[in-house]
Amino acid sequence: MALLCSGHLPVLASVLGTLNRMTSFTLSVERWDIGVSIIRHDPRPFPAVCFLLGLPRSGRTLLAHLLQRHPDILAPPEPWLLLALEALGTVDHRHPAGQPVIRTATSEFLDRIERPAVYRAIADAAYARYLATAGKRLFIDKTPRYWMVLEFLESVYPSAPRILLMRNPYAIAASLKSTWGIPIQSASCPSAIGSCLADIARGQPTPAIASTIADLVLGLPALAAQRGHPYTRPVQYELLVTRPDEVIGRLIAGLGYDRALTALAMEQMDYLRSSNFGDRKILERKAIDDRSVDAWKTVLSPEEMQAVTDLVGAELLIEIGYEKELGYAQKAGVVDRGRGVAEHYRRLFQTSWDLLGGTRGTSFGISIGSEPNTAIEQAGAKSSTPGMSSGVTEPQHIAQSSIDDTLRQVNSMVAELERALEVSKSDPNEPR
Repeated sequence: MALLCSGHLPVLASVLGTLNRMTSFTLSVERWDIGVSIIRHDPRPFPAVCFLLGLPRSGRTLLAHLLQRHPDILAPPEPWLLLALEALGTVDHRHPAGQPVIRTATSEFLDRIERPAVYRAIADAAYARYLATAGKRLFIDKTPRYWMVLEFLESVYPSAPRILLMRNPYAIAASLKSTWGIPIQSASCPSAIGSCLADIARGQPTPAIASTIADLVLGLPALAAQRGHPYTRPVQYELLVTRPDEVIGRLIAGLGYDRALTALAMEQMDYLRSSNFGDRKILERKAIDDRSVDAWKTVLSPEEMQAVTDLVGAELLIEIGYEKELGYAQKAGVVDRGRGVAEHYRRLFQTSWDLLGGTRGTSFGISIGSEPNTAIEQAGAKSSTPGMSSGVTEPQHIAQSSIDDTLRQVNSMVAELERALEVSKSDPNEPR
């Protein structure tokens, strides 16, 4: 204890006090029911954490804000913590200590112990500190793109409750277009995707287009598969905005809190104003309404609706409950080009992701923040620091051969996707 600075004692006491209060509280939901939860009491002093899963532009910020209107719940803007922990030991190739050395050394060190326990300890410390500072009991992590590390999340927090927010993919695409300026039709073009992936492989700065398309192509089916998870409670965005009191009440009760203590209101959002993360458009809202539910019908052109249908696949749209929306798009001229087209898109992105190192590396050049082309993202694309030691250059030469192989495979898969699209256009009624 002599090694502990006296200035740290109040902080430590605050964290320990919060953890002690949590000991008798819920740390995991054993079963999600309609408005009822069976809670497992865990004697270990871990912070209570719930993960709010969903794609960008699916309404996570709105749902998190309404949940944290409860006096015991904290839902700060996106921590992105588990994505960073999953990549622990991965650094930029320009690091003066040498990227391969750092990665190999940390991997060798962590392989000698139980990795998930280390990651859990780090995450728990961060979540607990936030809860202690705010005087809250439950931390809701609403980071987008946790779909990329679902297996990692499962290994670190296997029994933590999860809320899965699903939204009409056409509406997500419309929000991407109107909010971020994503050109849905051109962005879904195989050659455009291949060009973005090639730039990422070369280490060149690219727009966040590839990552937003990856959300629909890979993220949506990954999240849809979570609906059967024993600790997951699915919620539809459309139901949230039309019947918010009912949805929030059931979620609050399911998490083990008094639903009567939650006052739904679009106010007290200073925490969003002071952050670089989260949906800024929510600051303009004065009330909860359902105008956003059907806005996609006027925002998207028939060609853009077709692009979304190709990326997601009609089969998945029906599976997650948006058959009616698919029917509207088909009346506007959209055709179902078959399972093969959607599978080609998924194979292109998944193979490219694997070749580029998955989340432990490039991962589609995903930006740090929620908004594409943020200052934070641009800062990460600055040129390397002069005077770097020559010891770093050799791995870069080795990597060039790998880059060439990656580009060849990406180009080959882009050509396959283009052929699949041409075949589907020539006879859209032919079963595939």
